[in-house]
Amino acid sequence: MSDQPARRADLRVDLGAIRHNTRVLSARGRRSGAATMVVVKSDGYGHGAVPVARAALESGADCLGVASVDEALQLRTSGVRAPLLCWLHTADDDFGPAVDADVELSASSVGELDRIAAAADRRGGTARVHLKIDTGLSRNGCPPAAWPTLVERAAKAEERGWIEVAAVWSHLACADEPGHPSVDRQAERFQDAYLRARAAGLRPIRHLANSAALLTRPDLHFDLVRPGIAVYGLDPVPGVGEHDLRPAMTFRSSVVGTKRVAAGEGVSYGHRWTAPHAVTLALVPVGYADGVPRGLSGRMSVWLAGRRRPVVGRVCMDQLVVDCGDDQVHEGDEVVLFGPGDRGEPTAAEWADGLGTIHYEIVTGMYRPRVTRTVVEA
Repeated sequence: MSDQPARRADLRVDLGAIRHNTRVLSARGRRSGAATMVVVKSDGYGHGAVPVARAALESGADCLGVASVDEALQLRTSGVRAPLLCWLHTADDDFGPAVDADVELSASSVGELDRIAAAADRRGGTARVHLKIDTGLSRNGCPPAAWPTLVERAAKAEERGWIEVAAVWSHLACADEPGHPSVDRQAERFQDAYLRARAAGLRPIRHLANSAALLTRPDLHFDLVRPGIAVYGLDPVPGVGEHDLRPAMTFRSSVVGTKRVAAGEGVSYGHRWTAPHAVTLALVPVGYADGVPRGLSGRMSVWLAGRRRPVVGRVCMDQLVVDCGDDQVHEGDEVVLFGPGDRGEPTAAEWADGLGTIHYEIVTGMYRPRVTRTVVEA
């Protein structure tokens, strides 16, 4: 896979895949007349926010989205100058540096809006604000009953030059379940909120579509689409059409030792697995401290020496053991724990299925202290 030897634990991030996925997704948005915001929160879903942001902007993205002010400022410090929105604020966030850095800010309440306007007033600038309406996710966002007050307050702040209302937006709860009735219900509420904002004298754009809605609901693309997980090649609606996405992350290690054990010998803690006959075992120096879920003990495999091989015994904190049968393997051989799946290796989606979770959780949880991250242009 790479001319570079695998380290103890290495995340290989393929920027070529990021570029490809961005082109595919932004082309879908453009067909509806929508711009594309690539979401790079949580350090680019574990892939590295700065290199992903740069690759995406070079490949069709118009702007970027993150959760926190700190994430936004880190991108600015790294030289990323594109339009950038952050949307999840704490009670003690200082919006002044964000205003100075031309970071666009979301407001879900009058209190947040007032704090943003005050920061802009103190800095002598104008903050670009996206007003977020809760249309049914019941998470971040302004409750519908409070929306008229928020848009009226926003219109007054805009008149005074403290803010510019750039957008009205919301987030879908069940877009990854095509046909779920809540999607249309949220779209109706979103339209009502937008019309209320227009009636207050505001002229915002609209954005609602996440990755799943981008791929399945072109009628909800509006002015801007916000792909997140799909940018990283992980399909939010697997089995619903062909989306031509390429997973960008590969998790690798290497063999650090081999041994031959006799039939009847137990392997790893608790001896949950016993060799049925003489076998060769390969020791791999990664474990649950490096992101390999202990819950996959006895239920996972790796790609080693040209084929899938089962992990046997319990996954430990720092190591796991692979059954290689009678095959010869050697110290230094590359071990792929998950990757794109092109050669038949396990994938992040397969890990997620085995754990009863989603692939988002797998990739965002992989970058840990002992895990290096290698960004390549494959």
